[in-house]
Amino acid sequence: MLEIKTAKTRRGKRELEKRAPKLVESGKKTLILHGTKTSGVLNAVLTQIFQLKKESAVKYSRKNENIKPFESGGETSLEFFSLKTDCSIFVYGSHSKKRPDNLVIGRTYDHHIYDLVEVGVENFKPMESFTYDKKITPKEGSKPLIAFIGEGFENVEELKHLKEVLLDLLRGEVVENLNLAGVDRAYVCSAVSPNRVFFTHCALRLKKSGTIVPRMELVEIGPSMDLVIRRHRLPNDGLRKEAMKTSREKPKKKEKNVKKDVLQGKIGNIYVPDQKIGEMALPNKSKGVKRERREAKRKNHGDEHAKRRKEDA
Repeated sequence: MLEIKTAKTRRGKRELEKRAPKLVESGKKTLILHGTKTSGVLNAVLTQIFQLKKESAVKYSRKNENIKPFESGGETSLEFFSLKTDCSIFVYGSHSKKRPDNLVIGRTYDHHIYDLVEVGVENFKPMESFTYDKKITPKEGSKPLIAFIGEGFENVEELKHLKEVLLDLLRGEVVENLNLAGVDRAYVCSAVSPNRVFFTHCALRLKKSGTIVPRMELVEIGPSMDLVIRRHRLPNDGLRKEAMKTSREKPKKKEKNVKKDVLQGKIGNIYVPDQKIGEMALPNKSKGVKRERREAKRKNHGDEHAKRRKEDA
């Protein structure tokens, strides 16, 4: 059992609060681990997964003998590393005669194993094997599009579970608004059979379409591989219910004179009352008023002088 430590300083309490389970989750970090034995293909796969998630991933290169995710007692070291690095998703690679090029992708809740999916890697192609225009290379940390193609992701239990895990692994931090100009990559997952998925990474090229929304083209930049599902373990109902708990959203107040448009976004009407400028009282010290008074005074003085001349004549 892991020793439970309590914070003694305010800084330590703040760090523990950051790591505690939250109703509204922040971005999830990924932990990448090696097993006792790994192949060259598997090492390349783990390295390129780390490159795709470089800003939100932790990679350990040492071999771990005690980690056996599907066996009882083999989860302790995994949960320890999850707690140490504050990672809620892990990718564990191992290689054996029975299960060659084996990849275990799992999630944790409160730093305990939540669910597991075991896949075999076949037909792997690294990024270096693809030729493309380097100008369209996706930026590091950009938000991806994720496409799942095939009815199997809705009907087959294993594929539905794999879809959930891949979404959490690849999507990064959840955002409400997204700038279309910043979307420069896409992950495409195609269900080839009930237990096989073709995975590839593509760059997005924006072209003119004659409308506001540009036309998109996919350019394969790698890596690509076939994922063959071997084993999977779903969470129990009690743990799932606890992990899926959400906060009650407060009803939003209705905004008057505001409407939303698909293209223009938020549009509002502003009503300005009549200012009645003609009835406004001007201050006596105004320069314009003083000038008008001087001019009127001169005019009156000139009229009086002309009147007197007439009378004298």
